[in-house]
Amino acid sequence: VQLQASGGGLVQAGGSLRLSCAACGRSFRNYAVGWFRQGPGKEREFVAAVRGSGTATYSADSVKGRFIISRDNAKNTVYLQMNSLKPEDTAVYYCAAGSGIILSNLRQELAYAYWGQGTQVTVSS
Repeated sequence: VQLQASGGGLVQAGGSLRLSCAACGRSFRNYAVGWFRQGPGKEREFVAAVRGSGTATYSADSVKGRFIISRDNAKNTVYLQMNSLKPEDTAVYYCAAGSGIILSNLRQELAYAYWGQGTQVTVSS
C-alpha cells in the first residue's frame, strides 16, 4: 500500500484544514489508517485512527472534539478534518496504514507498516 498525504498549509488559530490520505493498492478496506504528527522538537505522536470499515474511530485526548477522522473506501482515501486549530497543532502530519491491528495497538506507531510522506500544518497565533 502506498500512501500520499496532502492538504496541509498555513492557517490562523481557530481556523480549519482538511487533510487527505490517498492510498494506492488493493483491499484498502482491510487496513486501519492512523494519523500521527511530529511538532518542532517533539516526538511523533498519535492523533487519530479509523478501522477498515470506517465504523470505529479513535482520537487523542488533545484533539477530541476538534479533529474528525473519516474514510471513503470507494475513493481509497482517509480524511482528517481539523477544526479550532491551535498553535500547538503545528506539526508535520503523517498518515499510516496497517492490517490486523488490534484495538490496543491502534495508537502505536510500530503497528503500522505503511507510511505516507507527511504534510506540514502550521497554525499561527
